[in-house]
Amino acid sequence: MEEMPPGFRFYPTEEELVSFYLHNKLENNNNNNNNSINRVIPLLDIYNLEPWQLPKHCGELCHGDPEQWFFFAPRHEREVRGGKPRRTTGTGYWKATGSPSYVHSSAGKVIGVKKSMVFYKGKAPTGTKTKWKMNEYRAIKQDGPTSTPKLRHELSLCRVYVVSGSRRAFDRRPTAAAETSSR
Repeated sequence: MEEMPPGFRFYPTEEELVSFYLHNKLENNNNNNNNSINRVIPLLDIYNLEPWQLPKHCGELCHGDPEQWFFFAPRHEREVRGGKPRRTTGTGYWKATGSPSYVHSSAGKVIGVKKSMVFYKGKAPTGTKTKWKMNEYRAIKQDGPTSTPKLRHELSLCRVYVVSGSRRAFDRRPTAAAETSSR
């Protein structure tokens, strides 16, 4: 792996995760491009591992990142056929929280769906909540301007992270108040 400059951090937006990484992986565009994407975000059945094991399987650009890791997760066959997803590991389970939300492009078009989950140790429904969280992104395919959008089922892209206690853990940019006071 090549050495990254100090301060470098792989920090894609939700739009970039869905419109570039997930879309290109699903379309298998340009094998050379796909190999580059695999180096950044590997394909891994994350439900076969415990969340604390995932950081050592992350892509090259996330090695050493103490806060977040990205993975392409294959969809299980029963989920593709409309069944309930299997999100259990050896010591616990991922539980969906809240309602799914849409991911929009900068032009305002809906390009994906985001589902948030929390990892619980133990068996449902009596598991113990942990600080491990995940955002699961699924792409929406629209064949033409008049066609009905459809959710893609082949792969999802997952951002796995540990809650740090900071309200702005992923957003390192200054707040609007700090920007105006520094001018």
